Amino acid sequence: MQDILSFITWGPEPEIFKIGSFGVRWYSLCWLLAFVVSYFLMLKIFKREGKSQELLDKLTIYVFIGTLAGARLGHCLFYDWAYYKEHFLEIFIPFQQVNGEWQLTGFTGLASHGGAIGIITALWLFSRNSKTNFMWICDRLVLVVPIAGAFIRLGNFFNSEMIGNPTDLPWAVIFKTIDQVPRHPAQMYEAIAYVIIFFILWAIYNKNKNPRPGKLFGIFLILLFGARFIIEYVKIDQVDFEAGMLLNMGQILSIPFILIGIFLLFRKPKDIKNI
Repeated sequence: MQDILSFITWGPEPEIFKIGSFGVRWYSLCWLLAFVVSYFLMLKIFKREGKSQELLDKLTIYVFIGTLAGARLGHCLFYDWAYYKEHFLEIFIPFQQVNGEWQLTGFTGLASHGGAIGIITALWLFSRNSKTNFMWICDRLVLVVPIAGAFIRLGNFFNSEMIGNPTDLPWAVIFKTIDQVPRHPAQMYEAIAYVIIFFILWAIYNKNKNPRPGKLFGIFLILLFGARFIIEYVKIDQVDFEAGMLLNMGQILSIPFILIGIFLLFRKPKDIKNI
């Protein structure tokens, strides 16, 4: 293995600043940027297609709640149910006791697959309540989800979490808060993949302002969860029970989304136009 000095060393403080027990974390800032950037991009889409900003504001509330609730429940149910079934209330409480003092820490476990389920559920509820076509909303929202995902993975990078397996590649990163081992910066692999997917989807949308219903959604599911499936091979196990599994939990949860994407991409238009 190369000399340890030839690798990138990474380990910033998770908090940008702290006043008393209140602090602003890099991860929280990345989440905020994800929603702000997504909102303005969606506003551009809504104006282009003659939809009101009021409708977008309502959609934003649904998506925010669906993302947070789905991501939190996804982590607790898929990755750490053994703990949370005995500490059920902690699923919903963004506080932790540190040295005998309660501190606002945010939710320390969020799962992207759960977030995806939460968003889709929120979109279904929104479409029913607003009388808006469900597939139209999905096709437009996926134009911004990849860039939001890139911001969130950047937040994971700041937190030195979701790290990769050891490697001696020249771009390996030593996450000094974890250990002194050069590793794949798996979070940045995902962030870069999501940015590429973002540009691909926008290129398709700009070429055809009124794509076949389900086409963008299907391409999004295939590309994003396909990338996630592949990148999981260079990540360490997120939880102990994944050790020795042929496919880890992230890959297992990605498969249904990829299959749905294939279905949407090759389904006859008449079969989904009224969804």
